[in-house]
This record gives sequence, structure tokens and C-alpha cells, in this order.
Amino acid sequence: MAASLLAQPAAAQSNSASKTLPVTGRAPVICAIDNPRVQPGSLVNFSGVDGNTLRILQFADPQTLAAKAASATIAFAAVCNFPHRIRIESQNNGMWPTDGRVSAAATGFAYAVPYQARATWDGVDVRLDTDGKVRRTEQSSATVDEPAAGDLDLRIDIAQGASNVAVNAPLLAGDYIDTLRIFLEPQ
Repeated sequence: MAASLLAQPAAAQSNSASKTLPVTGRAPVICAIDNPRVQPGSLVNFSGVDGNTLRILQFADPQTLAAKAASATIAFAAVCNFPHRIRIESQNNGMWPTDGRVSAAATGFAYAVPYQARATWDGVDVRLDTDGKVRRTEQSSATVDEPAAGDLDLRIDIAQGASNVAVNAPLLAGDYIDTLRIFLEPQ
């Protein structure tokens, strides 16, 4: 009899239950640009980046007082997790005296210095040509049809003798400045 009890299968009982628990998250739509880094070997007549300021070593030729050539390539680590637009903007449409004066009355002297900026990001190039003719905001943009991450490169070029009046015109005395902005933004 004991053998017959052992040979019979035990009735299965289940005390388990299940519940589905969804786990969700949301990545915000965002673009970010890190601090600038000078690309090795790219500085011509620039001392480098001081914080977020790019400084020209010698702005005017000491013999002719015309603008000296200068160029630099700066890289920014950047990321944008959605299709977006890259825009570069010059606040002044060239480099202008910091004291705000405009002196077209000084015949033959330059009172602003034009330059070119080119941004390269995720295979897209954006070129901005300032002319220094009128002090105003100047901008250029392009669309990027996909998310992107990596280096955003910015190249700045000031031509030898660049001037808003005539090539090789002497510069009026003073400190010159422009603010160049880079935007990664919704299309």
C-alpha cells in the first residue's frame, strides 16, 4: 500500500500570479555645445582661446597699418538628438571699434574689418561672409536632417589687407571686436 501511494503523482497546486509593469523614460529634445578647443597647428596670427575669446596677436601691420592676415580653426564637442539647424551669426557684420564709433569721414582709412567664418558639422558646411559695410547682425544657416554627435569645427579667416573701404587701407586706431555665435536649434 505504501508503494501505491508513492507511485501516484501529486496534484499540482499553483499559488503564483503575474502583473505587467511598464518601464518608461523620455529623452528631452536637446542640443549641447561644449567649450572651444584650438585645433593643433591651425593658428595663424592668433594667440589661442582665452575662455571663450579668440585673440589676434597683431591686428595691423606696423608698416602699412593694414589688417594682417589671421586664421584659426576651433572645435567644439557637440550633440543634438533630433533633426536640427546649424546657424552662425556675426553680431556686427565684421570687426568694429569697441567704442562704437563709425568714421567714414576719415577718407582712405578702414573703420571695420570683414572676415569669413565657416562651420562644419555632421557633413554640413555653413559659410558666413561679413563685409563690414554696415554694422548689423549677419547670419547663415543650414539644416541637418538627422541627430548628430561629434566635433563642430569653426574656421575663421581674416584676409591680408581686409578692409571695409579698400584692400590694404590703413586701420583707424582702436580696439576692434565682433561676437560670433554658433547655434544648434530646431529647424
